[in-house]
Amino acid sequence: MRILKLTAALEKKLIDARERRDVQAETVASRIIGDVRRRGDAALLFWTRKLDGINLARQGIWVSQREIGEAQKSVSADLLRAIKHAIRNVRKVAEKQLPPDWSMEVEPGVSIGQMVRPIETIGCYIPGGKATLLSTLVMTAVPAQVAGAKRIVAVCSRPNNELLAAAGLLGLREVARIGGAQAIAALAYGTKTIPRVDKIFGPGNRFVTAAKQLVSRDCAIDLPAGPTEAAVIASQGNASWIAADLLAQAEHAPDAGSILVTTSARLARDVRREIAEQLRNLPKTNAANISLRTRGLILLVPSEDAAITFVNRFAPEHLSFPQSGAATLRKITAAGTVFVGPRAAQPLGDYASGSNHVLPTGGWARSRGGLSASDFVKCISLQTINREGFGRLANDVQTLARAENLLAHENAVAVRQ
Repeated sequence: MRILKLTAALEKKLIDARERRDVQAETVASRIIGDVRRRGDAALLFWTRKLDGINLARQGIWVSQREIGEAQKSVSADLLRAIKHAIRNVRKVAEKQLPPDWSMEVEPGVSIGQMVRPIETIGCYIPGGKATLLSTLVMTAVPAQVAGAKRIVAVCSRPNNELLAAAGLLGLREVARIGGAQAIAALAYGTKTIPRVDKIFGPGNRFVTAAKQLVSRDCAIDLPAGPTEAAVIASQGNASWIAADLLAQAEHAPDAGSILVTTSARLARDVRREIAEQLRNLPKTNAANISLRTRGLILLVPSEDAAITFVNRFAPEHLSFPQSGAATLRKITAAGTVFVGPRAAQPLGDYASGSNHVLPTGGWARSRGGLSASDFVKCISLQTINREGFGRLANDVQTLARAENLLAHENAVAVRQ
């Protein structure tokens, strides 16, 4: 892991690299999406066999309820307990996040309100490449249930027993053995077998992220959640713990990004040494071996303010403050999620703290936060205007309509006078 002095040129290079369009991924995803739209299930089966090596014609697209039941029996009691713990905490937070119905009288005779209604059909994309992320099923299905979604369709290219056990605990009945851009296309446009959904949720690799962005003109998506990112701001602290957090996110994929920003050259060296030592305890096939070499950085900055300025511009998915307090936290304006305190290990949030682990990457944290229950509902405005309210508004509305030369608008008020 390289130690570099943060300069304006280096900062620009890091930010520009993430903002560059992934033309290759878009090209591949576009081809697959077009094929699924044209040929439906036939294309779905073709791309799944070509890219994932799975013969859906033999295995079937849908996982049966019998398979889900058997999966629950096959996993350990410890795992079932842990999944239930995660579900319980995610549900508590989602219930707090859900926006309420409300109404108010703006002026006499004019009442404005909000009706909150669920998005009816939800697609949950679960990564199933090198690791099948059962935690993502919890993070997407639980807030959908809290919001009141009528139908939840989960897709995963390799739904193992652990994932299916989680599906069983959540009471899900539709789990399909599909992944990649072909799964996104099927959810967005529907096939004979896969229903068209109203909104797609869940992170994925660069091809999945490209596919989600391409279909977003026709089907709503949650957010561009691509290759994971972790940043830590620290000038002191336990080097072993800091290194462990950076490694935890680095193992997601070869293109994961891990960055320590520090004013301390000594801490920089200590963390680099700890990363090397802990990396030796991981399998050679672990993605962290590649991602830390190609996208891992320790940045030396002159002050904490310089560190915060960089992080706010970079807008990381995960941000840790092992030693900082409330004053420093108030300066943060862009991050997917922030971990505060030395024991706030990033994997706690990945699994069971209750906060959602579907987070904005690639700088999108400048404009939005992580997934919440509010992403699964529609807030419909309600306007109730009686005779008194009409009388108070009518003349000014007609004046405004004339100013915009919208005569039919003016007339719609005038005919009621």
